[in-house]
Amino acid sequence: MKSFVVQSENTRQFQVVDQPVPEPLEHDLRVRVEAISLNPIDTKVRAGRAGQVLGWDASGVVEAVGKSVTGFKVGDSVYYAGDITRPGCNAEFHLVDARIAAHKPKSLDHLHAAAIPLTALTAWEGLYEQLEVKQGRSLLVINSAGGVGSLVLQMAKKLSGMTVIGTASRDESRAWSKAMGADHIINHREDMPAQLEALGIPHVDYIYCCYATEPHFPAMVKMIAPEGRIVAIVGAESPLPVGDLFRKKASFSWELMFAKAMFQTPTLASQGEILSKVATSLDAGTLRHTLNKAGGVLTANTLAEAHAFQESGRAIGKQAFWMREPSSAT
Repeated sequence: MKSFVVQSENTRQFQVVDQPVPEPLEHDLRVRVEAISLNPIDTKVRAGRAGQVLGWDASGVVEAVGKSVTGFKVGDSVYYAGDITRPGCNAEFHLVDARIAAHKPKSLDHLHAAAIPLTALTAWEGLYEQLEVKQGRSLLVINSAGGVGSLVLQMAKKLSGMTVIGTASRDESRAWSKAMGADHIINHREDMPAQLEALGIPHVDYIYCCYATEPHFPAMVKMIAPEGRIVAIVGAESPLPVGDLFRKKASFSWELMFAKAMFQTPTLASQGEILSKVATSLDAGTLRHTLNKAGGVLTANTLAEAHAFQESGRAIGKQAFWMREPSSAT
Protein backbone atom coordinates (compact mmCIF):
# COMPACT_ATOMS: atom_id res chain seq x y z
CA MET A 1 0.00 0.00 0.00
CA LYS A 2 1.08 3.60 -0.63
CA SER A 3 2.25 5.36 2.55
CA PHE A 4 3.68 8.81 3.18
CA VAL A 5 6.65 8.67 5.55
CA VAL A 6 8.83 11.38 7.06
CA GLN A 7 12.17 11.55 5.25
CA SER A 8 15.20 10.57 7.34
CA GLU A 9 17.53 13.15 5.75
CA ASN A 10 15.11 16.08 5.96
CA THR A 11 12.18 15.66 8.33
CA ARG A 12 10.35 18.59 6.74
CA GLN A 13 9.89 16.45 3.64
CA PHE A 14 7.99 13.23 2.89
CA GLN A 15 8.44 10.31 0.57
CA VAL A 16 6.02 7.74 -0.78
CA VAL A 17 6.88 4.15 0.11
CA ASP A 18 5.18 0.81 -0.43
CA GLN A 19 4.25 -0.95 2.83
CA PRO A 20 2.34 -4.17 3.52
CA VAL A 21 -1.41 -3.84 4.09
CA PRO A 22 -1.79 -4.27 7.88
CA GLU A 23 -3.85 -7.04 9.46
CA PRO A 24 -6.40 -5.95 12.10
CA LEU A 25 -5.88 -6.89 15.73
CA GLU A 26 -8.70 -8.06 18.00
CA HIS A 27 -10.43 -4.68 18.41
CA ASP A 28 -9.34 -3.12 15.12
CA LEU A 29 -10.97 -1.88 12.00
CA ARG A 30 -8.91 -1.88 8.84
CA VAL A 31 -9.98 1.24 7.00
CA ARG A 32 -9.48 2.13 3.37
CA VAL A 33 -8.57 5.75 3.95
CA GLU A 34 -10.45 8.17 1.71
CA ALA A 35 -9.37 11.49 3.24
CA ILE A 36 -7.10 12.87 5.98
CA SER A 37 -6.60 16.18 7.72
CA LEU A 38 -3.74 17.85 9.57
CA ASN A 39 -3.37 19.01 13.16
CA PRO A 40 -0.59 20.81 15.05
CA ILE A 41 0.42 17.48 16.61
CA ASP A 42 1.65 16.29 13.18
CA THR A 43 4.19 19.09 13.00
CA LYS A 44 5.22 18.75 16.66
CA VAL A 45 6.15 15.05 16.47
CA ARG A 46 7.49 15.01 12.91
CA ALA A 47 11.19 15.54 13.67
CA GLY A 48 11.26 12.58 16.03
CA ARG A 49 9.50 10.20 13.63
CA ALA A 50 11.81 9.89 10.65
CA GLY A 51 10.80 6.94 8.48
CA GLN A 52 7.33 6.76 10.06
CA VAL A 53 3.79 7.51 8.91
CA LEU A 54 2.09 10.51 10.54
CA GLY A 55 -1.55 11.58 10.58
CA TRP A 56 -4.28 11.30 13.19
CA ASP A 57 -7.50 12.35 11.49
CA ALA A 58 -9.16 10.20 8.86
CA SER A 59 -12.38 9.23 7.17
CA GLY A 60 -12.77 6.07 5.13
CA VAL A 61 -14.48 2.75 4.54
CA VAL A 62 -14.15 -0.38 6.69
CA GLU A 63 -12.43 -3.15 4.78
CA ALA A 64 -11.89 -5.72 7.57
CA VAL A 65 -12.76 -6.10 11.27
CA GLY A 66 -11.06 -7.77 14.24
CA LYS A 67 -12.71 -10.72 15.97
CA SER A 68 -13.97 -8.70 18.97
CA VAL A 69 -15.37 -5.75 17.01
CA THR A 70 -19.05 -4.95 17.38
CA GLY A 71 -21.10 -2.16 15.85
CA PHE A 72 -19.21 -2.03 12.56
CA LYS A 73 -19.15 -4.15 9.42
CA VAL A 74 -17.26 -4.22 6.15
CA GLY A 75 -18.46 -1.38 3.93
CA ASP A 76 -19.31 1.06 6.73
CA SER A 77 -18.06 4.64 6.37
CA VAL A 78 -16.23 5.74 9.53
CA TYR A 79 -14.28 8.69 10.89
CA TYR A 80 -11.80 8.86 13.75
CA ALA A 81 -8.66 10.48 15.19
CA GLY A 82 -6.74 7.33 16.10
CA ASP A 83 -3.91 6.61 18.52
CA ILE A 84 -0.61 8.49 18.51
CA THR A 85 1.26 5.39 19.73
CA ARG A 86 0.38 3.56 16.49
CA PRO A 87 1.22 4.31 12.82
CA GLY A 88 -0.67 7.28 11.44
CA CYS A 89 -3.34 7.47 8.77
CA ASN A 90 -1.34 9.07 5.95
CA ALA A 91 -1.56 5.79 4.06
CA GLU A 92 -4.00 3.95 1.81
CA PHE A 93 -5.01 1.56 4.59
CA HIS A 94 -4.98 2.09 8.34
CA LEU A 95 -5.76 0.23 11.55
CA VAL A 96 -7.79 1.88 14.29
CA ASP A 97 -9.33 0.54 17.49
CA ALA A 98 -13.06 0.36 16.76
CA ARG A 99 -13.85 1.73 20.22
CA ILE A 100 -12.44 5.14 19.29
CA ALA A 101 -14.12 5.33 15.87
CA ALA A 102 -17.67 6.17 14.81
CA HIS A 103 -19.88 6.08 11.75
CA LYS A 104 -19.18 9.04 9.48
CA PRO A 105 -21.74 11.87 9.51
CA LYS A 106 -24.14 11.16 6.65
CA SER A 107 -24.31 14.83 5.68
CA LEU A 108 -20.54 15.16 5.08
CA ASP A 109 -18.32 13.67 2.41
CA HIS A 110 -15.09 12.00 3.53
CA LEU A 111 -13.01 15.16 3.01
CA HIS A 112 -15.15 17.29 5.33
CA ALA A 113 -15.58 14.43 7.82
CA ALA A 114 -11.81 13.91 8.08
CA ALA A 115 -11.44 17.48 9.34
CA ILE A 116 -13.56 16.83 12.43
CA PRO A 117 -12.49 13.98 14.78
CA LEU A 118 -9.37 15.08 16.68
CA THR A 119 -10.61 18.63 17.18
CA ALA A 120 -14.12 17.48 18.10
CA LEU A 121 -12.80 15.05 20.72
CA THR A 122 -10.44 17.67 22.14
CA ALA A 123 -13.20 20.29 22.27
CA TRP A 124 -15.77 17.93 23.80
CA GLU A 125 -13.46 16.40 26.41
CA GLY A 126 -12.12 19.81 27.43
CA LEU A 127 -15.60 21.31 27.79
CA TYR A 128 -17.58 18.46 29.27
CA GLU A 129 -15.00 16.30 31.06
CA GLN A 130 -12.35 18.75 32.26
CA LEU A 131 -14.27 22.03 32.64
CA GLU A 132 -17.66 20.36 33.22
CA VAL A 133 -19.30 23.50 31.84
CA LYS A 134 -22.80 24.44 32.93
CA GLN A 135 -25.56 25.84 30.73
CA GLY A 136 -25.64 29.59 30.30
CA ARG A 137 -22.27 30.40 31.91
CA SER A 138 -19.45 32.44 30.30
CA LEU A 139 -16.47 30.99 28.43
CA LEU A 140 -13.32 32.57 26.98
CA VAL A 141 -11.68 30.64 24.12
CA ILE A 142 -8.08 31.66 23.49
CA ASN A 143 -7.17 31.21 19.80
CA SER A 144 -10.74 30.59 18.76
CA ALA A 145 -10.16 30.40 14.99
CA GLY A 146 -8.04 27.24 15.09
CA GLY A 147 -9.35 23.75 14.53
CA VAL A 148 -10.11 23.07 18.21
CA GLY A 149 -11.28 26.61 18.98
CA SER A 150 -13.74 26.50 16.08
CA LEU A 151 -15.54 23.54 17.63
CA VAL A 152 -15.23 24.78 21.22
CA LEU A 153 -17.08 27.92 20.14
CA GLN A 154 -19.83 25.95 18.42
CA MET A 155 -20.35 23.41 21.18
CA ALA A 156 -20.37 26.02 23.93
CA LYS A 157 -22.85 28.20 22.05
CA LYS A 158 -25.08 25.66 20.30
CA LEU A 159 -25.04 22.78 22.79
CA SER A 160 -24.63 24.64 26.09
CA GLY A 161 -26.12 28.10 25.50
CA MET A 162 -23.08 29.89 26.89
CA THR A 163 -21.87 33.46 26.47
CA VAL A 164 -18.76 32.88 24.40
CA ILE A 165 -15.82 35.23 23.96
CA GLY A 166 -13.24 34.27 21.36
CA THR A 167 -9.76 35.66 20.77
CA ALA A 168 -8.31 36.46 17.35
CA SER A 169 -5.70 38.89 16.05
CA ARG A 170 -6.49 39.17 12.32
CA ASP A 171 -9.57 40.31 10.44
CA GLU A 172 -10.04 36.92 8.79
CA SER A 173 -9.69 34.99 12.06
CA ARG A 174 -12.08 37.39 13.79
CA ALA A 175 -14.66 36.86 11.03
CA TRP A 176 -14.22 33.08 11.21
CA SER A 177 -14.67 33.08 15.00
CA LYS A 178 -17.85 35.12 14.75
CA ALA A 179 -19.19 32.68 12.15
CA MET A 180 -18.39 29.81 14.52
CA GLY A 181 -20.53 31.33 17.29
CA ALA A 182 -18.49 33.85 19.27
CA ASP A 183 -20.59 36.57 20.91
CA HIS A 184 -17.55 38.81 21.36
CA ILE A 185 -13.98 38.88 20.06
CA ILE A 186 -10.90 40.21 21.83
CA ASN A 187 -7.26 40.23 20.69
CA HIS A 188 -4.91 37.78 22.45
CA ARG A 189 -1.91 39.88 21.33
CA GLU A 190 -3.13 42.79 23.46
CA ASP A 191 -4.24 43.25 27.09
CA MET A 192 -6.99 40.64 27.38
CA PRO A 193 -8.17 41.48 30.94
CA ALA A 194 -8.60 45.13 29.92
CA GLN A 195 -10.55 44.13 26.80
CA LEU A 196 -12.87 41.93 28.87
CA GLU A 197 -13.44 44.80 31.29
CA ALA A 198 -14.35 47.04 28.34
CA LEU A 199 -17.01 44.50 27.35
CA GLY A 200 -18.49 44.68 30.86
CA ILE A 201 -17.27 41.15 31.60
CA PRO A 202 -14.62 41.46 34.33
CA HIS A 203 -14.34 37.69 34.82
CA VAL A 204 -15.38 34.53 32.97
CA ASP A 205 -16.55 31.27 34.50
CA TYR A 206 -14.38 29.13 32.22
CA ILE A 207 -11.32 29.53 30.00
CA TYR A 208 -10.39 27.12 27.20
CA CYS A 209 -6.81 27.89 26.15
CA CYS A 210 -5.98 26.48 22.71
CA TYR A 211 -2.61 28.20 22.30
CA ALA A 212 0.49 29.33 24.21
CA THR A 213 -0.49 28.26 27.72
CA GLU A 214 2.64 29.53 29.42
CA PRO A 215 2.66 33.16 28.19
CA HIS A 216 -1.12 33.50 28.61
CA PHE A 217 -1.24 32.04 32.13
CA PRO A 218 -0.88 35.35 34.07
CA ALA A 219 -3.75 36.87 32.07
CA MET A 220 -5.88 33.79 32.63
CA VAL A 221 -5.35 34.06 36.38
CA LYS A 222 -6.71 37.62 36.21
CA MET A 223 -9.65 36.78 33.94
CA ILE A 224 -10.96 33.63 35.59
CA ALA A 225 -13.81 34.07 38.07
CA PRO A 226 -13.60 32.84 41.66
CA GLU A 227 -14.31 29.08 41.62
CA GLY A 228 -13.76 29.15 37.86
CA ARG A 229 -12.02 26.50 35.77
CA ILE A 230 -9.29 26.65 33.13
CA VAL A 231 -8.29 23.95 30.63
CA ALA A 232 -5.34 24.05 28.21
CA ILE A 233 -4.26 21.84 25.33
CA VAL A 234 -0.69 23.10 24.75
CA GLY A 235 2.00 21.92 27.14
CA ALA A 236 4.33 24.29 29.00
CA GLU A 237 8.12 24.14 28.89
CA SER A 238 8.42 25.50 32.44
CA PRO A 239 6.30 24.83 35.54
CA LEU A 240 3.16 26.96 35.65
CA PRO A 241 2.50 29.09 38.75
CA VAL A 242 -0.79 27.32 39.50
CA GLY A 243 -0.55 28.57 43.07
CA ASP A 244 -1.67 31.93 41.73
CA LEU A 245 -5.15 30.42 41.37
CA PHE A 246 -5.33 29.47 45.05
CA ARG A 247 -6.95 32.65 46.39
CA LYS A 248 -9.71 32.34 43.79
CA LYS A 249 -10.30 28.65 44.52
CA ALA A 250 -9.98 28.23 40.75
CA SER A 251 -8.76 25.07 39.05
CA PHE A 252 -6.50 24.23 36.11
CA SER A 253 -6.37 21.04 34.06
CA TRP A 254 -4.93 19.65 30.84
CA GLU A 255 -6.77 18.12 27.90
CA LEU A 256 -5.03 15.56 25.67
CA MET A 257 -7.42 13.42 23.64
CA PHE A 258 -4.67 10.86 22.95
CA ALA A 259 -4.37 9.99 26.66
CA LYS A 260 -7.29 7.53 26.67
CA ALA A 261 -5.79 5.37 23.90
CA MET A 262 -2.21 5.87 25.08
CA PHE A 263 -2.99 4.51 28.54
CA GLN A 264 -5.95 2.27 27.59
CA THR A 265 -8.09 3.99 30.20
CA PRO A 266 -11.49 2.62 31.31
CA THR A 267 -13.05 5.56 29.44
CA LEU A 268 -11.49 4.58 26.09
CA ALA A 269 -14.81 3.77 24.40
CA SER A 270 -16.18 7.21 25.28
CA GLN A 271 -14.35 8.56 22.24
CA GLY A 272 -16.45 6.51 19.86
CA GLU A 273 -19.54 7.66 21.75
CA ILE A 274 -18.49 11.32 21.54
CA LEU A 275 -17.86 11.08 17.81
CA SER A 276 -21.30 9.49 17.36
CA LYS A 277 -22.91 12.43 19.21
CA VAL A 278 -20.93 14.90 17.13
CA ALA A 279 -22.02 13.15 13.93
CA THR A 280 -25.66 13.43 15.02
CA SER A 281 -25.22 17.16 15.71
CA LEU A 282 -23.52 17.69 12.35
CA ASP A 283 -26.28 15.83 10.52
CA ALA A 284 -28.92 17.87 12.37
CA GLY A 285 -27.19 21.12 11.38
CA THR A 286 -26.55 22.07 15.02
CA LEU A 287 -22.79 21.93 14.42
CA ARG A 288 -21.07 22.80 11.15
CA HIS A 289 -17.89 21.52 9.55
CA THR A 290 -14.63 23.42 10.06
CA LEU A 291 -12.82 22.64 6.80
CA ASN A 292 -11.28 25.85 5.47
CA LYS A 293 -8.57 24.61 3.08
CA ALA A 294 -9.19 21.67 0.73
CA GLY A 295 -5.86 20.52 -0.64
CA GLY A 296 -6.88 18.10 -3.39
CA VAL A 297 -5.28 14.65 -3.63
CA LEU A 298 -2.42 14.04 -1.20
CA THR A 299 1.14 13.94 -2.55
CA ALA A 300 4.51 14.08 -0.81
CA ASN A 301 4.91 17.71 -1.90
CA THR A 302 1.43 18.87 -0.88
CA LEU A 303 1.84 17.17 2.50
CA ALA A 304 5.11 19.05 3.11
CA GLU A 305 3.44 22.31 2.06
CA ALA A 306 0.52 21.62 4.40
CA HIS A 307 2.90 21.06 7.32
CA ALA A 308 4.64 24.35 6.55
CA PHE A 309 1.30 26.16 6.43
CA GLN A 310 0.23 24.55 9.72
CA GLU A 311 3.42 25.85 11.34
CA SER A 312 3.03 29.36 9.89
CA GLY A 313 0.44 30.48 12.46
CA ARG A 314 -1.91 31.49 9.63
CA ALA A 315 -4.11 28.38 9.63
CA ILE A 316 -7.81 28.97 10.25
CA GLY A 317 -10.11 26.01 10.80
CA LYS A 318 -8.78 22.80 9.22
CA GLN A 319 -7.02 21.70 6.04
CA ALA A 320 -7.72 18.28 4.53
CA PHE A 321 -6.78 16.11 1.54
CA TRP A 322 -8.23 13.24 -0.43
CA MET A 323 -6.11 10.08 -0.34
CA ARG A 324 -7.10 9.38 -3.96
CA GLU A 325 -9.44 10.87 -6.52
CA PRO A 326 -12.88 10.77 -4.88
CA SER A 327 -15.60 8.61 -6.37
CA SER A 328 -19.20 9.76 -6.70
CA ALA A 329 -20.01 7.64 -3.62
CA THR A 330 -17.83 9.73 -1.27
